[in-house]
Formats: sequence, structure tokens, C-alpha cells
Amino acid sequence: MFKTSLAAAFAALLCSAPVLAEPILIKFSHVVAEDTPKGKGALLFKQLVDERLAGKVKVEVYPNSSLFGDADELQALRDNKVQLLAPSLSKFEQYTTQLQVFDLPFLFDDLEAVKRFQKREKSRELLRSMAGHNIYGLAYWNNGMKQLSATRALHTPADAAGLTFRIQPSAILEQQFARVGASSLRLPFAETQAALQAGRVQGAENPWSNIVSQQLGALQPYVTETEHGVLSYMLVSSSSFWISIPYQVRVQLEAIIDEVTMAVNLEAEALNARDRQRLVAAGNQVVSLNSEQRAAWRAAMQPLWQEYEGKIGSDVLRAAQTVNRR
Repeated sequence: MFKTSLAAAFAALLCSAPVLAEPILIKFSHVVAEDTPKGKGALLFKQLVDERLAGKVKVEVYPNSSLFGDADELQALRDNKVQLLAPSLSKFEQYTTQLQVFDLPFLFDDLEAVKRFQKREKSRELLRSMAGHNIYGLAYWNNGMKQLSATRALHTPADAAGLTFRIQPSAILEQQFARVGASSLRLPFAETQAALQAGRVQGAENPWSNIVSQQLGALQPYVTETEHGVLSYMLVSSSSFWISIPYQVRVQLEAIIDEVTMAVNLEAEALNARDRQRLVAAGNQVVSLNSEQRAAWRAAMQPLWQEYEGKIGSDVLRAAQTVNRR
């Protein structure tokens, strides 16, 4: 009788014991190499989560389009097949037109101006501009200012005429090249090298680190230091997933993201400076524009500001213009 009662009590204790919850799984998918600022940022995020939230959150990183590519990653995020992405800002065109402000050529004088704008309240509001599409912006990750690489030297806008440039899915970028007599082709980043090899495109626009990490310099011997635009990413989750994370855990994750964001942006600046020198050492010709040449490129592309003011919003455009110091 005693043994029966003891067995029953033990069974009841087992039934009432709390079941340990599985850790929250965060799949972080991106389309670039692991030795780029974004790639290193994803790995640092995983490292810090492993250190500080072990048993509560598990992060898996999938680089180089190994899980989802440019074309399908945002839908995968909205379907909760992946929980973190860092697409370039051009990729959000179908969800909000306000982020097109980052695509406008020659809008920002330099990376410091971009960073000042991203700290402004108007820019912080843009992180939440896609909430209605189940996309939740967490941070801006910068990859640097864009340069023009091509199969021939580009000194003036006329030099680009007749070339086809690989671009991200952006109407502004299409019109940017049309304004200098060039064509453009929307292609996933992972397909850029093959398109250059096949002759489908003869040029591209990227920060120095992307040119080096994807070995584009071997196919495009000329790089013009235009710094005509910025390549920035937005670290995003789905609204439904992010809000579902317990509050205390979410606060810790957001603190980690702030830390990683600072590291990513510093890494991008250092990496771009290093990779510029690596291209020069490899024999690529870096074309530096004089003030007159730069003014000609700017004059050819600047009318796009007025054309897109209505879609972007005059308040957003005005906030972006005020961060320049000229």
C-alpha cells in the first residue's frame, strides 16, 4: 500500500514538474560573404546571443544566399521561414516608397552625412514604415558609399553611355543610369559575377568591400570613385515574430543589436578603406574625379530628387538634405 502510494506521488510530481521550453530559434539569412561587414555582423550577433542568452535563444546564420536569395527572402521573412534579414534598403520598394530616399544619387555628401541622418527622428520613423506588411525594422547597417565599376574608365557621364549596369530592384537606380545614357539590369547580388562573365552587364555599383569580396575587380578593371550613393541595409524581423518574443528576452536582443550595429558600421569603414587599397595593389585602375567631373555626374542625376519628392515625402527629403554641411 505504501509503495503504491509512493509510486503515485512520484508520478504526480513528474506530471507537475515544469517542462523546459525549447530555445527561440532565429534563422538569420543574408546574401553576402561572411567576410563582409554584414556577414561579420551576423556572426557577432550569433556569438553574443550564444554568450548571453544560452538556452533561451538559438541563432543559425545562413550566408551567401544559402537559405534564401534576394528574390524570395522578404516573403520568407513574412512567412516566418526565416526570422532575421538585413536586405539593402533598395529591396523594400514594394513595401514603402519612403526608403527610396537612400537611393537618390548624390543626396548625401559622404558617409558621415548618412550617419547623421540615420540618427534623426525622421529616419528612425522609417524603421517602422512597413509594419502594415509584417516587416519590423530594427537597425540600419551601413556598408559604405557606392563606387562605379566598369569594363572601361568612367570620367564623365558620357563615358557610361551604352553600358549595362547591374542594379538592385529600384526604379530610382534604373533612372539614375538612364540619365547618363546607360542601361540597367535588375539582378540578385549572387548572380552579378556570372552576369559580368557572360557579358550581360559591363558595370555595377558597390562599396569597395563588395567589389573585393565578390572578386568583381578581376572582371571590371576600372573603378570610379564617385561615392554617388550609399549602400545601407535594414536589419529586419517580422512584426508578428518579434513581438511574440517575451519582453525581457526581446530587450536583451535589442541591446545586442545596438552593440552589433555599432561594430558593423565601424567594420564597414575599416574594410572599405582596406579593400580600396587591395584593388589598387591588384592592378585595378581607380579613377578619381576632379570637382568639375563630379559636378557633371551630380548635375546629370540630381533631377531625380524632384521627380521622387512626392513619393518619398518632402519632409523626409528635407530631413535628409539638412544633414549635409556644404
